[in-house]
Amino acid sequence: MSTFDSTKTPLQSLLKDICEGKIQLPDFQRGWVWDDDHIRDLLVSLARSFPVGAVMLLETGGPVRFQTRPVEGLEMTPAKDAAPEKLILDGQQRLTTLTQALAITAPVHTRTSKGKKIKRHYYFNIRQALETPQDLDAAVVAVDENRQIRTNFGRDVDLDLSTREKECKQLYFPCDQTMNSDEWEETLHSVAPEHFPLYMKFRGTVLKSFRDYQIPVIQLHKETTKEAVCLVFEKVNTGGVQLSVFELITASYAAGGYNLRDDWYGSTVRKVESRCKRLANDQLLSEIEATEIRPPVL
Repeated sequence: MSTFDSTKTPLQSLLKDICEGKIQLPDFQRGWVWDDDHIRDLLVSLARSFPVGAVMLLETGGPVRFQTRPVEGLEMTPAKDAAPEKLILDGQQRLTTLTQALAITAPVHTRTSKGKKIKRHYYFNIRQALETPQDLDAAVVAVDENRQIRTNFGRDVDLDLSTREKECKQLYFPCDQTMNSDEWEETLHSVAPEHFPLYMKFRGTVLKSFRDYQIPVIQLHKETTKEAVCLVFEKVNTGGVQLSVFELITASYAAGGYNLRDDWYGSTVRKVESRCKRLANDQLLSEIEATEIRPPVL
């Protein structure tokens, strides 16, 4: 009997389940690491209805007992208290990116290609998207946490989208309204009705691509053994951002309910003291790495 199902799921449904906490992450999963360039590329791919790869989910309620956490950006929402029905084994970076850019109104906490931390809101320049549909990359605009683009060391404001009215009058559509633009359309009707025909063309092309988008989903049944889950997790994470040996060992022990990452690095959430910190106080043991520690026998 097959241990998995393969299907397509609307992006809108996946984002809804993530925001409600029905889909979460195994707690051992590394943090979200995508930079501004990766976010833009993913938004453009979906706007052009290009494939972005499958995701893999695991049904909860079986022998695998991972500790869980919501997708980044939802830590202070009701999602953190929900009991997840599925866990993300593969596709974390893509799903987290789409959740933050499309489903959350707070700025996306990302970084530049050189690693500098930044906060960004993402927009589509509607005119540009319609005039040059073959070059949607140029139509995706990132602004700061105040929804502005500043130059001259912050003294000059080149683009100000700090209010809904300013967005509508300048025809910049916020990506966080992509799945439900009712509020934005009401404001557009009120402050710039002359732009509505142009916006409707944008909605019928770019927004429709997002709203109709289907993501291939491989779903492991909850009856899948923890050995099989850990093996699958290792295999699907050989590409992209390579997992370390420690992260793979952590995944294996997390399947039995033991959080090796908390044991080594410590956790302020669960008030776990860091083993690494305790060993660092001993001159002979201070250079020991995480992979040199033998995990407990479960």
